Amino acid sequence: MNKLNLDQEKIVYGRQLAGNIARGVQQHIDAHTTVSVERAALRLLGVDGVDSAGVPLANVVIDVLNQAGLLGRGALYWVVNAVLQLSLTPQQVAQGVADGAIAIARLPVAPEQEIADMAGNLAEAALSRIRYRRREREQLIAELGKGSEPMIYVIVATGNVYEDAVQAQAAARQGADIIAVIRTTGQSLLDYVPYGPTTTGFGGTYATQANFRILREALDEVGQEIGRYIYLTNYCSGLCMPEIAAMGAVERLDVMLNDSMYGVIFRDINMKRTFVDQYFSRLINGYAGIIINTGEDNYLTTADAVESAHTVLASELINEQFAFLCGMKPDQLGLGHAFEIDPQVPNGFLYELAQAQLVREVFPDCPIKYMPPTKYMTGNIFRGHVQDTLFNVCSVMSGQSIHLLGMLTEAIHTPLIQDRFLSIQAAKYVFNNMRDLAGEISFRPDGFIRGRAVQVLDEAVALLERIDEVGLMQALANGWFAEIKRAPDGGKGLGGVIRREAGYLNPFIPLMLQGGESR
Repeated sequence: MNKLNLDQEKIVYGRQLAGNIARGVQQHIDAHTTVSVERAALRLLGVDGVDSAGVPLANVVIDVLNQAGLLGRGALYWVVNAVLQLSLTPQQVAQGVADGAIAIARLPVAPEQEIADMAGNLAEAALSRIRYRRREREQLIAELGKGSEPMIYVIVATGNVYEDAVQAQAAARQGADIIAVIRTTGQSLLDYVPYGPTTTGFGGTYATQANFRILREALDEVGQEIGRYIYLTNYCSGLCMPEIAAMGAVERLDVMLNDSMYGVIFRDINMKRTFVDQYFSRLINGYAGIIINTGEDNYLTTADAVESAHTVLASELINEQFAFLCGMKPDQLGLGHAFEIDPQVPNGFLYELAQAQLVREVFPDCPIKYMPPTKYMTGNIFRGHVQDTLFNVCSVMSGQSIHLLGMLTEAIHTPLIQDRFLSIQAAKYVFNNMRDLAGEISFRPDGFIRGRAVQVLDEAVALLERIDEVGLMQALANGWFAEIKRAPDGGKGLGGVIRREAGYLNPFIPLMLQGGESR
């Protein structure tokens, strides 16, 4: 795992810089909550369903508390007080608020210790359900086994959850190990989570708890049939990151797209909102044993893959440190990178192999997620199939863990079942025929590949030094990632950020941190 003979002290120094950067943002995180964090806390307590207008009950309660200026104490402070005063469940309290039967802001207030004790008991009961789902996953993997690495990760995106279930099972039978259901276009910008099974998504399917349950059951069924545990992936990003994490934990998803900066850069979601949301969402994912995938691969769709390769590594180091602050372990960090060099670049494959090997060696204990060519796919399916084949080769040569399958029709349409079948067969062919090649390879100390890896590492550390000087929010404002500039007070969702008051109550945070440290 040290074929490149990288400067280990420089890697340690890079991690130290990334840790400083993440801790600088953590000061902001620890001083604030958001409407989506508070909604997620209610969902963890079992609050579900919608009111007569179709508005999620979690949104109704949080909107009432926010309008009354009470969220600085935490939603659980007021909801648990209502539980104590009225001898109701959190679900009944939420329903009463929605019906207008409970004026939650005007109820007498119980002693603070009594509220805190009850909130802690309710939170512990909620977390016991998540622990059960985590053990369930571990038992199924022990019983059935899982795909060998690189695990084949494929995408389903029909818009109809019932058709997704059929296609997901078909993909598993064809050889897929991980099924990702892309969210419908624009869901990341909704400040609520739709309710129930859905059949009308565009370019993907709505992420709802009911849809998670339908897909989980479908993959468990096919997993028993083929004798292999199939991982389920969805997207824990956007304005509802913590809520989607909560739903995924309850419904036993296995992988979540969960980046600390993706929404800021590529969806113009306010960074002050995103940093707080990613913290609570990662606490939940970590506690649930879910693998997160980060989004550095996207940087190379807007910036040049040769010139900006160092930004990928720098971001991965920052994402790693943010995850550690949430109690996550390396084996849950599916840090992302991508095969996105222009095919016309001489020695492009050598550049790609250098980057892939570099990422693999800097993060030896992480299940790295490697993304296929997209930027330079042209619609020529024959050339596209060759590009994907080189991607497959690079993946197995560098020992990647999670391999997002490239599609020969990437630039034409959402892949059809037959396109996916061809791509799975091609990847399986390469992986089988080159299974142990990585163990046979060494790199010349004075060669192109090692020289390129050393250059990218040096540039990444230099970038981290610059970010450490100005802070991550200013670095994002300067456009140092993906060549996209975002203002700290700009973007969507800033109004949903609330400063915590003295006595802020959210027992899930300390309980999940303790659980993460004990694993």
